[in-house]
Amino acid sequence: MTTTVPALGTRTAEGSALQAVLLDMDGTLVDTEGFWWDVEVEVFAALGHTLDDSWRHVVVGGPMSRSAGFLIEATGANITLAELTVLLNEGFEDRIERALPLMPGAARLLAELAAHEVPTALVSASHRRIIDRVLTSLGPQHFRLTVAGDEVPRTKPHPDPYLFAAAGLGVDPARCAVVEDTATGVAAAEAAGCQVVAVPSVAPIAPAARRTVVTSLEEVDLAFLRGLMTQMI
Repeated sequence: MTTTVPALGTRTAEGSALQAVLLDMDGTLVDTEGFWWDVEVEVFAALGHTLDDSWRHVVVGGPMSRSAGFLIEATGANITLAELTVLLNEGFEDRIERALPLMPGAARLLAELAAHEVPTALVSASHRRIIDRVLTSLGPQHFRLTVAGDEVPRTKPHPDPYLFAAAGLGVDPARCAVVEDTATGVAAAEAAGCQVVAVPSVAPIAPAARRTVVTSLEEVDLAFLRGLMTQMI
């Protein structure tokens, strides 16, 4: 975990009330949600089971314990959760070593946040070993803090990861903008009291209070995120 903690109440340049930006990883910054499903399909095919495509909406965005547990129960596969977790992580790592496409607008947004010295954290349900691999492409210098799903007592959809990130950065969760691509991640961020930008990757997400839905990160920049905070005042 990498941290550089600013003082509580730090205000960003130009007097914005935005204190930090907290970003999901899979499907938000990197185009990898499909990778996870492809790996799950392959692993279960090797076990003699075919996954129903409708299950993809059930497992997307969740912690591996929930997703893998659901697939074991749904298929009746003869494999333990621990064994399946190893196979899924290994299959995913193999894919990202071959290619790791960024989502449109991701590189530009990270560069803009860094240029304006906005405290930024990566908050993912993926395990630390996966995050560290992905960071080599995203650039670890873009994040003051990174939080992995296996580093918190309860991961998404619980608020713990976002509360942990806000505390680590020394900021108020209500003054944090979270960018997420799944209903699971959105639920976690909203439960933590954050302002949320949803960029749906697999399943639709409806607008709601404290939640703005966009079609792409290309619609999101620092002015947009600061604007979310002014709506609270």
